[in-house]
Amino acid sequence: MANHSQLNFQDASSPIMEELMGFHDHALMVALAICCLVLYLLTHMITGKLSSNTVDAQVIEIIWTILPAMVLITLALPSLRILYMMDEINQPDLTLKAIGHQWYWTYEYTDLKELTFDSYMIPTADLPLGHFRLLEVDHRVIVPMSSTVRVIVTADDVLHSWAVPSLGVKTDAIPGRLNQTSFLASRPGVFYGQCSEICGANHSFMPIVVESTPLANFESWSSLTPS
Repeated sequence: MANHSQLNFQDASSPIMEELMGFHDHALMVALAICCLVLYLLTHMITGKLSSNTVDAQVIEIIWTILPAMVLITLALPSLRILYMMDEINQPDLTLKAIGHQWYWTYEYTDLKELTFDSYMIPTADLPLGHFRLLEVDHRVIVPMSSTVRVIVTADDVLHSWAVPSLGVKTDAIPGRLNQTSFLASRPGVFYGQCSEICGANHSFMPIVVESTPLANFESWSSLTPS
C-alpha cells in the first residue's frame, strides 16, 4: 500500500515485482552515470580553453559510437530477461478469470468449482473504520500464498486494465479477447490495485483487492464460499 509523499515503488510482494524494482534501480544508475559524464564534459568545455585537437580525432568518434551501444546492451539484456519471465506461465496452481464491467469486476474460480462473484467498491458512507477509501471492495480476491496464479483477463463492455502494483501485474481487459498474466504472492497480506485504463465516468471507482493467505485458509474459504 502506497503512503503519502512516497517516491519509490510499493514494497514488492512477488518475485516479478522484485525483478522489476531491481531493473529500475539498475536503469537509474546507468542514467546517473550518463548525466555525470555529460555534466563533466559540459563543465570542462565551458571552463577550459578551446582546442581544435579533436576535430579529426577518429578514436573519439569510435568511442562515442561504441559506448552508447554498450549502454543500450546493458539495459536491453536484463529487460528482455524480465519480459520473458513475465510471459512464461508454467503449470499454474490456480486459474482466476477477471471480467471487467462498468464499473466493477467479476471473478471466476473455475479450477476448484463454479465459484463466481462480483466485486464492487464499498461506498464511503458504508466503509468500516480503518479501511481505505475508494480502495476497499465487498468481495476480495482470495489466493493461496506461494502458489502460481494464472489470471485470465477480459472485459464485457469497454477497455479496462487489471493492475496490482505490489504484485507486478498489469494486463488490459479487452472485450472479445482473453489476455493472461500470472503472479506468485510471496507473503501473506492484502494488496490493492485499480483499473488502469480510462473506462468511463466511474473509472476511479472499480478497485482491485487481492488477499494472500496460507493454503489451508484458502481451502477453508473456498469450501465455505457459496457459488
